[in-house]
Amino acid sequence: MVLYFIATQYYPGGNYLNKSSGGFSWSQNYWCNLLSDTAINGRHNAAQPIAFAAMGVLSLTLVIFWFTFPVRADLRRGTRRLIQASGFLAMTIGAFLFTGLHDTIINVAGGFGLIALAGTLIGLKKLGWTRLLYMGLLVLVLIGLNNLLYYGNNLMYYLPVVQKITFLYFLLWICLINLRWIRVANNATVATVTGKVYIPT
Repeated sequence: MVLYFIATQYYPGGNYLNKSSGGFSWSQNYWCNLLSDTAINGRHNAAQPIAFAAMGVLSLTLVIFWFTFPVRADLRRGTRRLIQASGFLAMTIGAFLFTGLHDTIINVAGGFGLIALAGTLIGLKKLGWTRLLYMGLLVLVLIGLNNLLYYGNNLMYYLPVVQKITFLYFLLWICLINLRWIRVANNATVATVTGKVYIPT
């Protein structure tokens, strides 16, 4: 998130409502605008290298998450491999958003991402982590809202803001899942040292 924020400071300007505007507009620009060679106002996009670095960090960390989560949740081998493969493909394909195949990349990467997301929800249900499960269901609702705004007539005006809310909420959800794992691991360590029986909740 720090890298993405820094990238916005170097974006020269232009958005879909005003091509000659200066700087990055949080209400009118998309994250993918930061990844283009040329900004919408026609100037060289100095934000691109930083945005690429941010995308690389995001992709790598989510691939690691979707590789480790199904293992920790002790899901069946087939489900585990499906989540791992889908998460890897979603983030690998998504890294090419800067190309001219933007919409195709979004659809294909989004499809694999939904599979990985659904697998995460299955894992949360198995673990009994109800609050995080409900948070994940809200992620699905927000993704649906993004698609509604993107494909709906005269609704794209709201999409840049909703996109950022969805992005931040999704990352918060992933972080909370990881923090829960840390808590479980710490409690398990204490239980091992004290000899007490510990049941993850």
